Amino acid sequence: MIRGRAVVGAVFGAMTLLGCLASSVEAAQCGSSPAGFEAWKREFSAEAQGKGIGPTALSALMQTNYAGATIAADRSQRSFSLTLDQFLAKRGATTIVAKGRQLKQTHAALFASIQQRYGVPPGPLIAIWGMETGFGSQRGNQNMLSSIATLAYDCRRPEFFTDQLYAALKLIDRGTLSGSTRGSMHGEVGQTQFMPKNILAYGSGNLEVAANALNSTANFLKAHGWRAGAGYQPGEPNFAAIEAWNAAGVYQKAIALMGRQIDEGGAAAASR
Repeated sequence: MIRGRAVVGAVFGAMTLLGCLASSVEAAQCGSSPAGFEAWKREFSAEAQGKGIGPTALSALMQTNYAGATIAADRSQRSFSLTLDQFLAKRGATTIVAKGRQLKQTHAALFASIQQRYGVPPGPLIAIWGMETGFGSQRGNQNMLSSIATLAYDCRRPEFFTDQLYAALKLIDRGTLSGSTRGSMHGEVGQTQFMPKNILAYGSGNLEVAANALNSTANFLKAHGWRAGAGYQPGEPNFAAIEAWNAAGVYQKAIALMGRQIDEGGAAAASR
């Protein structure tokens, strides 16, 4: 009896090991140079097809190119290591606040509608809009799918960007995005720069349209705990929702500060 159990256990263990080895062989392997990108695409495409990704998206994936500019940008995000004052100056906070106040007035009906629906006041939304794209003037000109596929292949953060790549492929299958969609260096698209997973979860309509992007951003913030009427400065209840939008502490504080100045209409300069 004991020997029989040992044999069964050994067989089960061997089968488990073989299963793990098979999975590791099937998984597309990451890389750190353009050399393996084409082979990786073929492997990933086979995996994606097995997970239900359709021919339109798979065809778009196979047409992507290794995005060297994206890798260079990913390795040199130095602005997030600046002090808050340096970051505000570099990002043009004074201009964002001044322009943001104007937009708050000229788009008053839109922001009132958003606040009524989601509880998010204009200030932080306008600050995000200005910070991300200069109010739509700088939305990026990189091929979105190539950027995300390159980062999914790259060994630095493959898990995060693999999830984003699957989301992008689903959006292409649905017709929400296409293989020619343009965006920023890490694949962000639209007026407030949504990543594909967030488009799936919180996006509404064409995010190149400001009203859709702002509504979607408010939807994201509400889903991450935003409470109508609560404060959004560091230490206040709604600051956690701003933290969920971007992981960089200096960015979070900048959005909170500029948002307050836009909402309260204080001094023209963005300063503490």
